[in-house]
Amino acid sequence: MIKAERRAEVTWEGDLTHGSGTVHSTGSGALSNLPITWASRTQRSDGKTSPEELIAAAHAACYAMAFSHTLAQAGTPPKRLIVNATCAFEEVKGGFKISAIYLNVRGQVPGMEHSAFAQAAAKAEQACPVSNALRNNVQIRLTSHLEELRE
Repeated sequence: MIKAERRAEVTWEGDLTHGSGTVHSTGSGALSNLPITWASRTQRSDGKTSPEELIAAAHAACYAMAFSHTLAQAGTPPKRLIVNATCAFEEVKGGFKISAIYLNVRGQVPGMEHSAFAQAAAKAEQACPVSNALRNNVQIRLTSHLEELRE
């Protein structure tokens, strides 16, 4: 049973290297009129986005939700999680490929030890729907760091 469907609309004009496009809208309206170009994908962003940037944002958001849930289910809900995702796009024989996603999470979790945090981080990555959509096609590398709580 489908729980949800989300939509986006993009228009592209011209050829790959000299053309340009726009992410016109998303179903929620949260993203609109985002310019995209080949140069923003392979050179400098210059205020434009790329599919890799959007994948990185989606993966960071999804992983943050999965990790928060994993920690709460273990009885140690987080005070804060900060997830950074980097999506690597590289030239390979015959074309281009999204080759890796680097997830880095920093968190504040009252009463948790570093080793337990690292184990929970890895468990959450295995449960993350975006990780699972990419798995076996894109290498996923996770690093985690538990921060000291300051009162």
